[in-house]
Amino acid sequence: MKLFNVFLGLAAALAAGGCCGTGGVNSASVLKYDSFNPGQVWLDDNGRHINAHGAGAIFDNGRYYIFGEHKLGGTLGNKSVVGVHCYSSDDLYNWKDEGIALEMSGDPNSEIVRGTILERPKVIYNPRTKKYVMWMHLEFRKGPTAKSADLKDIYAEKPDYSTARAGVAVADKIAGPYKYVGSFRPNAGKYPINGADGLRAYRAELEKDPNWKSKKFKGEERKKALARGFAFLRDFDGGQMSRDMTLFADDDGRAYLGCASEDNSTFHIHELNSEYTGFTGRFARVFPGGYHEAPAFFKRGGKYYMFSSHCTGWAPNPGRVSVSDEMLGEWRELGNPCRGDGQKKSKTVPVEAKADTTFRSQSSAVIPVRGKKDAFIYFGDRWIPEDAIDGRYIVLPVEWEGSGEGATPVIRWRDKWKIEDVFKD
Repeated sequence: MKLFNVFLGLAAALAAGGCCGTGGVNSASVLKYDSFNPGQVWLDDNGRHINAHGAGAIFDNGRYYIFGEHKLGGTLGNKSVVGVHCYSSDDLYNWKDEGIALEMSGDPNSEIVRGTILERPKVIYNPRTKKYVMWMHLEFRKGPTAKSADLKDIYAEKPDYSTARAGVAVADKIAGPYKYVGSFRPNAGKYPINGADGLRAYRAELEKDPNWKSKKFKGEERKKALARGFAFLRDFDGGQMSRDMTLFADDDGRAYLGCASEDNSTFHIHELNSEYTGFTGRFARVFPGGYHEAPAFFKRGGKYYMFSSHCTGWAPNPGRVSVSDEMLGEWRELGNPCRGDGQKKSKTVPVEAKADTTFRSQSSAVIPVRGKKDAFIYFGDRWIPEDAIDGRYIVLPVEWEGSGEGATPVIRWRDKWKIEDVFKD
C-alpha cells in the first residue's frame, strides 16, 4: 500500500503538469510548434509528452480538444490507474494540458476502480441536453486481487477481455470533471436492422442442440460460425460485446457508437438515444467475420468513411478504409489507405514504418480542420507495449485519390508538414 500511495502522488503531480526530475517545465515550456512531426516526441504546454492515447477529438467554442488514455511507464498496457487526460489547442500544433477529465476511482467496488482496462475514450456534445458525453471501452478487473489497490497486484493481473462493455460519463464543461454513469452491453434482446431473418434462422438451427451456447468451434468452422452470427446469438439476451469503439455525431443531431463486437469478428454501429447516454435499439452488423477494430469515422460530401485496422493486438498491420451512404447502411471496403514508402529507419527510428503497417500506427481519430473545406487529419497511435507511456502519435493529412463520388481517402507519410501547405482554403 505504501508503494501505491507514493505512486499515486507521482501520478497526480504528472497529471497536474508538475515538474519531476531534470528538464521539465522550465526547460521546455517556451517551445512552440508550427508544424507536425509524426512519430517524434510531442510536448504539451508544460514541456511533457502529450499523454492521450487512443484519443478522440472534438471542436468546441473555438478550440480543439483531445481525450485519451493516460498511460504510465512499464508494462501496465491498457490498465488505467490515473484516468482520461484532456488537452486543448487553437491551432492543432500546440496543446494545453487541461488535466484529468475522468478520474479512476479508489472505491474497489467501482466499475472504474484503478487498474480497470479503459480504452479509446471519445467525447461528443449534446446540444439538446447541453451536456458533454464521454464513452469508453471497459474491461473489469477479475481474479483474487481484483479489489486490491496495490500497484504490484495491478501490474501482475492478467488482462481479461471478456467484459467487453461500453462505459459512459457526462459533464457540464468540456474538460470535465466527468461523472461516471455506468456501462452497458448494447442492445440486449434486439436484432439488427439488417440480416435479422438470417440470424433467426441460424438460431433455430443452433437450438436443436440444447447446449449450443457452450459449443466450441475451431479453425475454419469457427470463422464461418462467427460470420453467421454465433457470438451475436450467444450474447443476444445479455447484450452485444463492445470493445474498440468510437463516436460520431451527425449533422442531423443523431449520434452513433461504433464498436468491435462478437469476439471482434463483426463490427456494430449503434444509434444513440436523444441524451447520447444509451441506445435507441436501432443498430447494424457490419462486415460479418471481417475483424475490424480501431474505428474512426468522418463524413465528406454526404458519404460516411471509417478508418480501421485488422485485429493483431499491439502489432501494427495494414490500415483499412470503408465507405457508406448511411451510417446504418451497407458499408464497402476500399482497401489500405496508406501510400508511399513510409518513414525510413534512422538513429531515432529503429524500425522502418511502411504503408503495410499503417506507418507503424493504429487509427484513433479523424480531426476535421476548421476553416478548410474537406480537410481532415488522421490521428493514430504508435503503440509501445513494453513502455506504453512512450507511445508516439502519427498525425498525417487525409488526401484524396480520384474525384466525385468515387474519391478514396488516402494517407501519405510526411516527416514534417504544415496545415497551410497541404490544405487550401
